[in-house]
Amino acid sequence: MVGPFAWFKWEALFRDWPVFAEGFKTTILVTVLALTLALILGIVFGVLGTSQWRLAKVVSRIYVEFIQNTPLVIQVFFLYHGLPHMGIMLPVFAVGVLGVGVYHGAYIAEVVRAGINSIHRGQMEAALSQGFSFWGAMRHIILPQASRLVLPPLTNQAVNLIKNTSVLAMVAGGDLMYHADSWSSDNLYYGPAYVVIGLLYLLLCLPLATLTRRLERKAGVST
Repeated sequence: MVGPFAWFKWEALFRDWPVFAEGFKTTILVTVLALTLALILGIVFGVLGTSQWRLAKVVSRIYVEFIQNTPLVIQVFFLYHGLPHMGIMLPVFAVGVLGVGVYHGAYIAEVVRAGINSIHRGQMEAALSQGFSFWGAMRHIILPQASRLVLPPLTNQAVNLIKNTSVLAMVAGGDLMYHADSWSSDNLYYGPAYVVIGLLYLLLCLPLATLTRRLERKAGVST
């Protein structure tokens, strides 16, 4: 019986390495764009979650609770299958960026909110008394101080975001997982394919995970 990691299967993979390179490139691009979107949403809704205005807090809470308590797979499937019925047609690449970015934006919003709440309220009161607006105080006084505390969990969210880009394989998103599944379905060489993509995901995630631990240690020492 031929094993799942027979050498001729590895030879086939090495011959078709451009397939995996294309998926790797797409995964990196989706990661960069989705992380950018997640950071923007996370900062905006994180700040709204600490706002003095009740409506802003409610809006932030609805976004965070809805996104965090529904699976990412369902959210991506809704974007892919549901939006066309509403007359909105998006390329599958945009669906991936939007789905993963909005999903992780909710988690980053909670990280930012916790970081802001860790800053003494007197900082905001002092800034307002000096003529700063709420957003001005956030930008120049509160967020710079909170950034040191939120960097470790933000880096951890980046690691999770990279791994969650694999959900695009379910909607033919052209990512690393999709290319591995497509290539393997033609020849049933799943063993080498999954080993390689596992190593490629590790190549992306391990440096960030190491950075997270260093940032956590640094924050622990400084506090």
